[in-house]
Amino acid sequence: MSRRIGLLAAVVALSLALAPGVADARAGLGASFGSRGGYTYSAPPVTRTAPYSAQPMQRSLTPSPGYNYGSGYGGPGYYRSGFGSGLLGGLLGVGLGSLLFGHGFGFGGFFGLFGFLFRILIVVLIVRWLLRLFRGASPAYVGNSGMFARGAPLGAGLGGMSAGGGGGGSAPPLAIDPADYQAFEQTLHAVQAAWSNHDLDTLRALTTPEMVGYFAEQLADQASRGVRNSVTDVHLVQGDLAQAWSERGREYATVAMRFSMIDVTRDGAGRIVDGSPTEHVSATELWTFLRAPGGRWVLSAIQQAR
Repeated sequence: MSRRIGLLAAVVALSLALAPGVADARAGLGASFGSRGGYTYSAPPVTRTAPYSAQPMQRSLTPSPGYNYGSGYGGPGYYRSGFGSGLLGGLLGVGLGSLLFGHGFGFGGFFGLFGFLFRILIVVLIVRWLLRLFRGASPAYVGNSGMFARGAPLGAGLGGMSAGGGGGGSAPPLAIDPADYQAFEQTLHAVQAAWSNHDLDTLRALTTPEMVGYFAEQLADQASRGVRNSVTDVHLVQGDLAQAWSERGREYATVAMRFSMIDVTRDGAGRIVDGSPTEHVSATELWTFLRAPGGRWVLSAIQQAR
């Protein structure tokens, strides 16, 4: 009995260690979802605003990437069938479960405390290897290095934003100018306002159809639970560019933004169930925007900074 309890506790601890954090309110509910073209499953480069690797995408309509032995992992255009990756994931899950619970991969069980700890160690090592595999950072593509170098002074006439990121790679580079930064900041404010108003029509004008679908699902969930989240008094505190590139006739820019806001959730009677109407809270997120060349930027992904 004690061994079963110990095993259950270990499994629960491992699950909690790998699970995402408790979701916040605000637009997106503190989750990571959307598409970044060929870099959807690659971590954006770190910046001064977001100095740690971003949270991987939890939901996306972009097919999961495969490993291309000739050209590297996670670059634009390198995909494989979702069936193959799903089948591999299923087989790996069965194998890990068998290993953890004493059956092994067909080689018999391990017994005793040492065997149990050994199995836990193997599972942790495999999971860490998988996380490293799917979080592999991709090259950054930014504009002229003299204008948009990582670590440039912040707030130099860019609405609180400066540029960051490295250069190099096969994708065409893309220059981001002050008007683009202004558009990014304006979209931050407009998305939060439309979210607070449950205004899907405005969200459709500001985001991709994929993002609208996620927002609509989250707002419908709020309605079904009889609560409503409101985000007001949004201020961009700091921001910089992580990546900007061209791909398949579209232009992309991933921007790290730290912003403050009044974030309150109320029930149907107007009672506050979460947040404070007087205290600002802050969040750091990476927003990816896309556009047709010369067109208007729309939001295509949100990722949480760790």
